[in-house]
Amino acid sequence: MKKTVYKKLNQIQKKLVCSAIKMLPTAYNPYSHFAVGAALLSSNNKIITGSNVENASYGLTICAERSALVRANAEGIRLIKKIAIVGQTAEKITGPCGACRQMIFEAAQISNQNIEIIMSDTKKGKVVIAKIEELLPLAFGPKNLKVNLKKYR
Repeated sequence: MKKTVYKKLNQIQKKLVCSAIKMLPTAYNPYSHFAVGAALLSSNNKIITGSNVENASYGLTICAERSALVRANAEGIRLIKKIAIVGQTAEKITGPCGACRQMIFEAAQISNQNIEIIMSDTKKGKVVIAKIEELLPLAFGPKNLKVNLKKYR
């Protein structure tokens, strides 16, 4: 993992962080009152965004990262290079939960790439960059089940 600041990010990383921040107002978060925005970059350099959607049955809540991944899939996009995550806090970064880490890991195996995760606070003062394999070491995915992923790329 690498701690850095927004001004040291490259243009694509900055654009992803800004796109994730723009998603914060679209969150449906009546229970936690904590918005999260995500923006992913596909292999063809398309940015796909998502925000968290809560539910009265808490287990049915979907995080911003999974929202973006599902939206990408619905658009026929499965090859992902990067994802930015921003939670509704000016002081701390928000990292992906365990379920999101697993979904990002699955996307990484489909993409045949160790997806970069950019986590920032809303003020863009604190940024952490990590690869999914750092955040979810010894993960279990489709390759463990010998799934032929070529038809999903």
